[in-house]
Amino acid sequence: MITKDISIEDLINLIPESVEFLMEKGIRCMQCGEPIWGTLESVAKDKGFSEKEIDNFILELNKMYLLNKKAKIFRE
Repeated sequence: MITKDISIEDLINLIPESVEFLMEKGIRCMQCGEPIWGTLESVAKDKGFSEKEIDNFILELNKMYLLNKKAKIFRE
């Protein structure tokens, strides 16, 4: 499951679609093809997001993760 302490690199590896999700929120998570250093929480806070907004990101990202996991099981 996704937590606020997940590194951006781990998040991208776990949910590739998270790059687009974060960019839509105004959070840049890639630079020159490499993940930005830091955790989801630290990067979001640097952009001025509140704890509540970060918690909502986590909920949405966990939904994405579960959908991806179900889709993977279905394909197998």
